[in-house]
Amino acid sequence: MPRAKGGPKTRQRRKKVLKKAKGYFGGRRKLFRTAKETVLRAGAFAYRDRKQKKRLARALWITRLNAACRQAGLSYSVFVAGLKRAGIALDRKILAELAVNDPTSFAKLAETAKAQAG
Repeated sequence: MPRAKGGPKTRQRRKKVLKKAKGYFGGRRKLFRTAKETVLRAGAFAYRDRKQKKRLARALWITRLNAACRQAGLSYSVFVAGLKRAGIALDRKILAELAVNDPTSFAKLAETAKAQAG
């Protein structure tokens, strides 16, 4: 009985990996074994960084909020606690957007938070 080499399936699998490796440098693009390693590693980084992207965005919002709060004369933690006590349920993304694009409404929120804080 002849040895089954699995021609079409093997070729399909290799082509799929090499297609994902398009744009890589040298053997990472052309040689199946190195391309497979690189594609697998790239997939791991992509998975990790999809999570990290969300963390970095939140950190940026908090940094912007902190800067805007300092200009309004209170700290970020006091601002957030004051908003919570006042029952204002805006997330950090929206608050940061307000701080950058609509300083007057953010100043009103800061005053509300300041009144609730102390």
